[in-house]
Amino acid sequence: MSDSKRRRRPTQADVAKHAGVSQTTVSLVLNNSAMMTVPEETRQRVLAAMEALSYIPDRMARSLRTRKTYTLASIIPDITNPFYPAFERGIQDIADQSGYDLITYNTDGVREKEQRCLRSLQQRQIDGIIAVLFHLTARDLLPLLESGTAIVRLDAERKQPGIQPLDNIYVDNIAAARLAAEYLIARGHRQIGIIAGQLGPGRSRLLGYQDALAASGFPVDPERIQIGDFTVQSGISCTNRLLTANPLPTAILAANDLMAMGAISAIRAAGLHVPANIAVVGFDDIQSAALVSPPLTTISLAQEKLGRRAAEMLLERLDGTARTGGRCEELPAHLVVRESA
Repeated sequence: MSDSKRRRRPTQADVAKHAGVSQTTVSLVLNNSAMMTVPEETRQRVLAAMEALSYIPDRMARSLRTRKTYTLASIIPDITNPFYPAFERGIQDIADQSGYDLITYNTDGVREKEQRCLRSLQQRQIDGIIAVLFHLTARDLLPLLESGTAIVRLDAERKQPGIQPLDNIYVDNIAAARLAAEYLIARGHRQIGIIAGQLGPGRSRLLGYQDALAASGFPVDPERIQIGDFTVQSGISCTNRLLTANPLPTAILAANDLMAMGAISAIRAAGLHVPANIAVVGFDDIQSAALVSPPLTTISLAQEKLGRRAAEMLLERLDGTARTGGRCEELPAHLVVRESA
């Protein structure tokens, strides 16, 4: 078929004519404009016209017009950890609603991979980034910030807002871990072990555990502190080491649910029972925490809500409604009591 006989690609003007509205209205619908509200009935009519005409927006033209790529990126340490897919889901929901694409980088919590991600993003045209970084700091983000890229970090603890427009969202991991340890102490436990983590929130959660023991007048025994890597297998190996203590721990606090599940497995393999012999508390409240046997007592971080709010903060920065300078916003954590403790 010759070019002249090919079907012409429909334009915004065609959509406007089909829907009986102005081309400006079509543009407002396509851009999800917050400046002017399009009545829902009109919006649906425009969307129906787009579908009827098989209209596909010209993203390149849109980018040239708005000087935006309508692309966001997220950097996470472990896509196989169930915490992060839920976090990503929250980001994706807000990105979809606002007409943005989302690309995801996985770093395995390795410094060199975090650096490689930033180099890649400096070479791309990305409007904004949501980052979970275990090694890199605000200083490493300066080149992107200075180039106009909006950035929101999910952090393990509160950061002091700076002059640069770097936004932070966090859960108070120290207070949350303290809450979990205090719950165990209130249940009568005195020999409490912990499986902490070397990276990310692991240190903050260890500090919360230590604070709770100290406040109750209990010594912090280094032999009851094990450092894992947030996987089930490390939960098993760390628990096996905790089970060599004399006396045995009566409770174990794990810095995430995967390690808590590993702890339950190791306790069972040793011929002991949860919680009759050893209680177990996790962290994160991933979806499977309620499905294991026994169901896991854990700290809920509402990771999907974290992702949604991080994306909202990013878009507020991009549309100019965020205040000048960095922001730091806390989301709450709470204890979910089930049968493991």
